[in-house]
Amino acid sequence: MQGTPRTLRRWLVGWLYLIAFIHLLVSLTLTWAGHSGLLDGYLSTLERAFWPGAAPLPAREQQIWWIALFGATLQSYSIFMLALVHLGNRLRAPTAWAALCAGVMLWAPQDMLISARQEIWSHLGADLIALLVLLPPLLWLYRHDRASSFQEPAP
Repeated sequence: MQGTPRTLRRWLVGWLYLIAFIHLLVSLTLTWAGHSGLLDGYLSTLERAFWPGAAPLPAREQQIWWIALFGATLQSYSIFMLALVHLGNRLRAPTAWAALCAGVMLWAPQDMLISARQEIWSHLGADLIALLVLLPPLLWLYRHDRASSFQEPAP
């Protein structure tokens, strides 16, 4: 079963490319769909955490602006993620996987704490899903590529 780690590695790298691409699509949506009605349900959920009734129109406009700004920031993160996945894959560089792990571990606890303080439980759920779909493949790839880098090449 010598081909199994190679196949698993290829599948996990493809999975991470897919996740990075999904991040890019979601971030584009956050930036450009604020006034389309597509985000109304999400915006209402956020507004209920801060306003007892319907949020005033200026508050809604500000929320759309913040989400658009966050989407633009997330677009750059998506590109950085795509680049690190590409470099980690092509160079078999454990540092790329470690950097992605560090970024996830820096972001997730803070995002979860900030969301829990405001009782926005959907964010906690999304964060947990993100941790589950990102950390296991990243940790496996880190360990696999790190172990491979210590092996002597065959003569």
